[in-house]
Amino acid sequence: MYLGLDKFQENIGYKFKDEFLLKTALTHTSYAYDHNTKSYERLEYLGDSILEFITSKYLFENYENLSEGEMTKVRAYSVCEESLYNIALKHNFSDFLYLGKSERATNTDKKAILADSVEAVIAAIYLDSRDIDVVQKFIIDNIKEKVEFGSHNVGVKDYKTALQERLQEHGEVVIKYTIIKEEGPDHNKTFTAEVECEGKKLAVGEGRSKKAAEMEAARKAMEAMKYGGIRI
Repeated sequence: MYLGLDKFQENIGYKFKDEFLLKTALTHTSYAYDHNTKSYERLEYLGDSILEFITSKYLFENYENLSEGEMTKVRAYSVCEESLYNIALKHNFSDFLYLGKSERATNTDKKAILADSVEAVIAAIYLDSRDIDVVQKFIIDNIKEKVEFGSHNVGVKDYKTALQERLQEHGEVVIKYTIIKEEGPDHNKTFTAEVECEGKKLAVGEGRSKKAAEMEAARKAMEAMKYGGIRI
């Protein structure tokens, strides 16, 4: 059962003039095949290019300290599949995707599908608004934190990787992530994760997926270590 697209538009902060364009951006190939309609594949192609351009422009205009090579690494980190997947989780894309019966039965939260649909929605916003500033707002609002972190940790894949490298500067240590709480209905859960090092609790984080909660716990641990709140 699909939720109304009005709620989706409220989630992303943009109201479409052409809702069919939005529906196409949320239509997976499995659904398109079953119902003889268009899928988001062509929109995904355009959205990928728009995302890369906007992110490049944002980095160029706001991070004069970064070299060309560093900007390339930060961009790749900021718009990778994991980043787009987290955007999809943030806006509950899985509640609105049009998937074929077999695909929906398999896994609604398949990472690649959700990431691809974000690129398709980016293209749809641009085509519907015909205004690059409108689509730029959606993109930057959703990636600026990743860009900021990436600019200070060039080449780092994610917070968990950054934390692991920091904790293992002087040798191997045991780092453990534990999901300590789950709240909410199945379609709208919030997870709480705790990260420990050698049995010592470092931080707790929340997220819309287990991985997002672990990432937030790692981010908080990194922040606490930066300001002297944690000593290993």
